[in-house]
Amino acid sequence: MKTIAIVQARMGSTRLAGKSLQEIGGWSMLARVVRRLQRSRRLSGVVVATTVGDVDQPIVEEAARLGVAVSRGSERDVLDRYHQAALAHPADAVLRITSDCPLIDPDVIDRVVTALDRERADYASNVLPRTFPRGLDAEAITSAALERVWQSATQAHQREHVTLYVHDHTREFRTASVVHDEDLSHHRWTVDEPDDLLFVRAVYHAMGNRDDFAWTDVLDVLVREPALAAINAHVRQKTHVEGSRRRPG
Repeated sequence: MKTIAIVQARMGSTRLAGKSLQEIGGWSMLARVVRRLQRSRRLSGVVVATTVGDVDQPIVEEAARLGVAVSRGSERDVLDRYHQAALAHPADAVLRITSDCPLIDPDVIDRVVTALDRERADYASNVLPRTFPRGLDAEAITSAALERVWQSATQAHQREHVTLYVHDHTREFRTASVVHDEDLSHHRWTVDEPDDLLFVRAVYHAMGNRDDFAWTDVLDVLVREPALAAINAHVRQKTHVEGSRRRPG
């Protein structure tokens, strides 16, 4: 099964401007995401999906520097942006990744893609239910199911959050879930605010600014240095409605 990762990225953010290109240990956040995705054994390629706005030209230039494809589309209708990217880069399935998850793990990704393939599902993820740290989110959807979602989703929040229609209509799709044997969803490893960025920078620093570490290595660091988790422990996760108002990546 050919699967490509589509990474949504844009410069606009009300809580952390230009976060996709914020520096983490000598590389941009987008670069960290791409480099970790490229370690996956189940992905055939990576595409960065950004907007047609001039403000996002730096995203295009960074993707070119990283040697990955770019697709440009709507700022608000992120579902259509994904759909257009998938049409331009045909594959059997698409992995949805956001550019604000610089600790995304290739082994977790491979488990999700494998679950989609093995169970002949329309959609597979590690977020229904959520048991992994927030920031390891991986959602795989077949191209056929993405087409169905693109045709069926009519509400604004379903267009801005690519897979939300599936979440709202699970009976219409064959779904598969990858769960961890311990609920670690209280960990926050995504980047929305400055303190989130400080946290992931601290993690990368603890890893010698490499990006070949596993997500379980991050857990080990937090056991040794529990003060790290306190850096962004106060940050509240935005809801889908709030995310729609803020226009996500």
